Amino acid sequence: MLNVAIVGVGNIGNTHGREYLKRDDCKIVAVCDLLPEKADQAGKDYDAKAFYSIQDMLNSGIEIDAVSMCTKGEENGGDHYQATMELLNGGLPVLGEKPISNSIPEAREMVALAKEKGLRYGINLNHRFTPAAALAKQWVNEGRLGEIQMINMTLWINNPSETSPWFHIRALHPHSIDVMRYFCGDVEKVCAFFKRGPNAKNPDGRRICWSNMQLNMQFKNGIVGNLRGSYDSTGPGGAYGLETLEVVGIDARFILEEACEHLTFCPRLSFEAVKYDYFGGMMEFGQTFGSRIGRWVEQNLAGAAPEEIEGSGEEALKAQMVIEAAVKSWETGTVVTVGEA
Repeated sequence: MLNVAIVGVGNIGNTHGREYLKRDDCKIVAVCDLLPEKADQAGKDYDAKAFYSIQDMLNSGIEIDAVSMCTKGEENGGDHYQATMELLNGGLPVLGEKPISNSIPEAREMVALAKEKGLRYGINLNHRFTPAAALAKQWVNEGRLGEIQMINMTLWINNPSETSPWFHIRALHPHSIDVMRYFCGDVEKVCAFFKRGPNAKNPDGRRICWSNMQLNMQFKNGIVGNLRGSYDSTGPGGAYGLETLEVVGIDARFILEEACEHLTFCPRLSFEAVKYDYFGGMMEFGQTFGSRIGRWVEQNLAGAAPEEIEGSGEEALKAQMVIEAAVKSWETGTVVTVGEA
């Protein structure tokens, strides 16, 4: 049995909590939030001890095996550093939320501390944790696509949030870039273009956020890639996300749609495409949280070495390095080489 704690019990923290409750191999023993009313309510919901500070939780004597760290902050990554450092210094494995941090120096410190302490450190990069993605990865590993030539991805959602200029790329596209890296490896160079959508409420009639983006990439292995992202595009009913991932090899390609719902294998010289709908029984994006959190629980119970953790903090850092290189590319009008993690 894995005893887990949740730090930050807002919307995403409670999403983690509901997934832990579905499992019989773990138990929520503690919750923590700076807002007492949130902590108290979560304590009642999960029959767990409520705390208002991480240090009080660490000093309580409660046996905790792993922590979901779900604080939020500016660009959904602004409050990850302090909480994560306290938990790691307290000797606890941490599953953090994406982005790992919107500050590269802070992200590096978190990854380095986890490595120094020999602790498991993962990030909720849930798009890679699906049966469809696992099958597509198997095709890549088996060489069924042949030499991979390119990867293209689109991730559009309807999000009117106007928190900061870089909110869109920093909050949403850790997912996109991570899943592209999952199939194609490290990114070497980027060239980015951005556009603000309209917002009549602002003085200039445009959004504060760079809400539309096209990012061109060259991977270290020579693969070329393209990522299109938007907070202004909508799907059926105006709210549904639109996600398409295409990996193209010399012999075949695959198309993965809506993160997990549809996967198609297309041979280059044949019309005999094979399509899998809801492969592995995963019906919609919301189920990816259970899949990712489940893998975190399994790896902790199995005593996985820190370097074996899937969707690790180090991988999240590498994705964030691509994001910051994209920002620099747009600001300087140049092709930018991605730094080392």
